[in-house]
Amino acid sequence: MTKSKLKNFTENKTFPNFLQPSYSEVINGISLKGKWVKDFFGNENPLILELGCGKGEYTIGLAKKHPNNNYIGLDIKGARMWRGCKTSVEDNMKNVAFIRTQIDLIENFFAHNEVSELWLTFPDPQLKKTKIKKRLTSPYFLSKYKNILITEGIIHLKTDNTTFFDYTLEVIKDFNHQLLYYTKDLYNSGITEDVADIKTFYEEMYLKERVSINYLKFRLGAKG
Repeated sequence: MTKSKLKNFTENKTFPNFLQPSYSEVINGISLKGKWVKDFFGNENPLILELGCGKGEYTIGLAKKHPNNNYIGLDIKGARMWRGCKTSVEDNMKNVAFIRTQIDLIENFFAHNEVSELWLTFPDPQLKKTKIKKRLTSPYFLSKYKNILITEGIIHLKTDNTTFFDYTLEVIKDFNHQLLYYTKDLYNSGITEDVADIKTFYEEMYLKERVSINYLKFRLGAKG
């Protein structure tokens, strides 16, 4: 581990809105499960998650635009999350938190109907056939999201990878989920929602290379 990563990991532990529970704590049950908005954020506002948040650009960006929502970024890469967490602390943002954990443990953190919305921003496309189950829009993960999302909860996906994007469209169709919108060229689509206002570190790189950005949003159906 580099000195900079070690420094970031150490500083993460000093942030009041950074959580890194042990595996045993997660398995035995997080005390905040079902109580995030009341006991952690101290309000009754909607709870929105960014999964695989990286540096937390969307967690921070959305939280600044919508102060009446609560946002939590989740990732296993603590050194990357350091940037978003540090920004939120420096800017005294009370509606932001970060959790270092594996995404497949998400049901151990959040209760049924606790989450209003999910953002998947440039997740690992897991292109090998042996790793399809690890894709964050696979039926395996969607079944987990269904257990924490409200009935009308929306899932957003933003990616540069067309194979992964097309796979997600097929899953939505095969499992009768409700596709609300999609485009394979976000920045020439005319859309003016949050998804076009906030860009991740890697997205900025893709755009400089003239890579088209794919985006879709959907709701889970009964088979989800």
